[in-house]
Amino acid sequence: MTHRILILGGTTEARQLAGKLVVRASVTLSLAGRTENPVAQGVPVRSGGFGGAEGLAAYLRETGTDLMIDATHPYAARISANAAQAARLTGVPILALRRPGWEPVEGDRWTLVDTTGEAVQALGPAPRRVFLALGRQEVAAFEAAPRHHYLIRSVDPVEPKLAVPDASYLLARGPFGEAEERALLEKHRIDVVVSKNSGGAATYGKIAAARALGIDVVMVRRPDLPEVPSAETVDELAAMVDHFIEPAAERGV
Repeated sequence: MTHRILILGGTTEARQLAGKLVVRASVTLSLAGRTENPVAQGVPVRSGGFGGAEGLAAYLRETGTDLMIDATHPYAARISANAAQAARLTGVPILALRRPGWEPVEGDRWTLVDTTGEAVQALGPAPRRVFLALGRQEVAAFEAAPRHHYLIRSVDPVEPKLAVPDASYLLARGPFGEAEERALLEKHRIDVVVSKNSGGAATYGKIAAARALGIDVVMVRRPDLPEVPSAETVDELAAMVDHFIEPAAERGV
């Protein structure tokens, strides 16, 4: 019997995990559809939302899914909550891939905030040169502080542009190394970086570069996520999936 696995993706790790599991199970990778030209995934892909927890539960039943893996971005809290709820509604087992967050080290100048709105406030009253290393959905909040100069980097164009007098836009897809991030911060004379605590190596370059240059970082904390069995790496999670698949095979189910 071939196990049917649904991976809720959108991260590099989700793609890597799908590549590992496709040799031992029938894998579908679900993407939210927010990126206009996603990287090729190498497995069947489903794009777009499900219609909340109930819609996801219906999808799991209709497709006979045996296992769901939440490998979404650490800030996709609503999707993670819907996935946990859909697992409860259907009895389909769920595992999560939870990339560990970054921890501040000596020399870091972090201000920790809980929301993008708090990040806007944390910039303070004086005009600053701000690098917004956020998703394009989050940058609109900074229209509330039009006194700053903003450098905005995103995978897809920010439309509409921010209603502020001074903003520059960069289109780029990571990973970004520390040396190139340092050059970017220096070129644009950035004095504060606003970032989410994504974890992982692909986007840590800006954090290391800010530390080296003595630049402030306003760090948006991760949201609370549901308690489900989880692993921190692709290999750990693949091993958990093997444990899930093997007993069924041994029982001849």
